[in-house]
Amino acid sequence: MTKMTQAGLSAIVISGCFLALPLAHAADDTGKGTGDERPGKVKTAIAKSLGKIRLDGDMLALLKAHEGLKPKAIEKIDVRAARANPTLADAVQALLRQNNRSTDPAQLTPGITSVDTTVQGAAGPLPARFYTPPGPGPFPVVVYFHGGGWVLADKQVYDASARAIAQQAQALVISVDYRRAPEARFPAAWDDALAAYRWTLANAAGSKGDASRVALAGESAGGNLALATAIAARDAGLQKPAHVLAIYPVTQSSLNTESYLENAAAQPLNRAMVQWFLDQLLEDKAQLKDWRLNLIDARLAGLPPVTLISARVDPLRSDSAKMEDALKKAEVLVERRDYEGVTHEFFGAAAVVEKARNAQAFAGERLRRAFGN
Repeated sequence: MTKMTQAGLSAIVISGCFLALPLAHAADDTGKGTGDERPGKVKTAIAKSLGKIRLDGDMLALLKAHEGLKPKAIEKIDVRAARANPTLADAVQALLRQNNRSTDPAQLTPGITSVDTTVQGAAGPLPARFYTPPGPGPFPVVVYFHGGGWVLADKQVYDASARAIAQQAQALVISVDYRRAPEARFPAAWDDALAAYRWTLANAAGSKGDASRVALAGESAGGNLALATAIAARDAGLQKPAHVLAIYPVTQSSLNTESYLENAAAQPLNRAMVQWFLDQLLEDKAQLKDWRLNLIDARLAGLPPVTLISARVDPLRSDSAKMEDALKKAEVLVERRDYEGVTHEFFGAAAVVEKARNAQAFAGERLRRAFGN
């Protein structure tokens, strides 16, 4: 993988037409050195044009609400500012308020209770949130890893996703705040993810969990962690996860796949942002070849069944397609569902996006089947 250059090209598909645009005026329209931290005007115009053509109305409304919160371009700012940037979860809240609807999680996802606690990571305790469905249990368990490029976000940003999985799967969900880069660079998050899985196997019974039925799940960077943890658990001789749910996961390190080119200027995730994430994550570009970032080239035989969820307007869509192919080649049971008309981060937006509700129901059905429910 190389940094994008002004000589590079960004491929955009509009109404079935393939357009090549200089990255200086599209995905790499950074404006660095100008003092302007807002997304570039041309990039914004491209994203809006694509949205009107390719997105469902409710997804487009959510992106407009996000734009109204005036997010800065991640690739133009430092990590501290990026972590303070408004998220798509913030936009969901804003849209609910605009429509005089409740933002209370207890009303949006009835029956699920949550408590903040800690689990053991590779280098010490990690913040975590446990989501529990109603009833005495014991419940099957899902260890969940949030997204954010291994740099941003936390369990609160992805609260809606974890709650939905708990409700749809009727499972205890343990959402883990693994260590983030650049304070803890690669492979700290991967080490924490495996440690959290070990902890869950040993301790889930104390929280109404059934330690004999433990699955892994995650979104984006967290989807990568879920898949990588299943591989690491196999290699360490640990109990095989009952299932892996990977929602638009990172599965390879090239930024030149079909979907990266097609969605180079997409929102809320674009090609320049992914490069920025990798710059924060890695000490050495040689680490790009590590199997934990290139899961499609890892040894996959013997993994549990996998569910992949992808979004059509997402730079990471091809990552899911490539992972599906690699899993099938390794004779691992896999089912992928690709959702038209939505973008990266859509899964947690079920309060305002219909396809998110559909995807959550699909994920729940797959997990319930894996758990024998």
